[in-house]
Amino acid sequence: MTFEAQRISVALAGRTVLAEIDLSLAPGQLIAVVGPNGAGKSTLLKTLTGAIAPRSGQVLFDGRPLAAWPQRELAARRAVLAQSQHVAFPFTVFEVVALGRVSGAVYRSAAIRRLVLDSLAAVDLAGYEGRLFQHLSGGEQQRVHIARALCQIGGAGEGKMSARWLFLDEPTQSLDVTHQLAILDAARRHADAGGGAFAILHDLNLASLYADRLILVESGRIAGDGPPAETLSKARVRAVFGDCISVHEGRADGRPYVLPAGLAA
Repeated sequence: MTFEAQRISVALAGRTVLAEIDLSLAPGQLIAVVGPNGAGKSTLLKTLTGAIAPRSGQVLFDGRPLAAWPQRELAARRAVLAQSQHVAFPFTVFEVVALGRVSGAVYRSAAIRRLVLDSLAAVDLAGYEGRLFQHLSGGEQQRVHIARALCQIGGAGEGKMSARWLFLDEPTQSLDVTHQLAILDAARRHADAGGGAFAILHDLNLASLYADRLILVESGRIAGDGPPAETLSKARVRAVFGDCISVHEGRADGRPYVLPAGLAA
């Protein structure tokens, strides 16, 4: 199931945020989106997932306009992790993650429990299911919400969940480096199993390390789109981010990495 953006433009508060974006997203890949603050990355994700309607153009999912999909069917095929989440009631971790299945297929209680526990294990929260969500740290709460997204589409890395999509808006925020890697490992497993993963990241090195395809957004337009070695060229990074960082080549797998300008590789 592919997502296709056909010349989508978005205006917010009278300002053009996205300008005639054309994109085709196929499952089986981890797609990372990078760019400066205010470039339009989150707006792009919200438009692709239906939270924002484009001023012009359209988004197709599996060949159908996104607006034509019933919400229940759409929820079973793609999960969205927004930048900020709020849980007002004293739910347990298990209850928060299980909310991902509320509008999905009917499962026996044992099956729901197994799915919830597997999703928690995928984000390194095994054994947390009985804790109150409000008693967790900010980083732990972020991982619970990612587990909920995994639970919504059926779990992490399951072949039967192929072609289902994860849309993650800054999933590594508030996380230490170990858990940043754990979250991206979960997204990687989902893509390797045939699903689609679309993640907005601010860390160019993590994006280069994990992404099959890297989309660089600047001022509401696509400034680069392709494998990390192609998208993070020295000239392109300098044009978008300025001279504060430098691009280095030398990893055995050919993926570039960046350092603050002036530091030795």
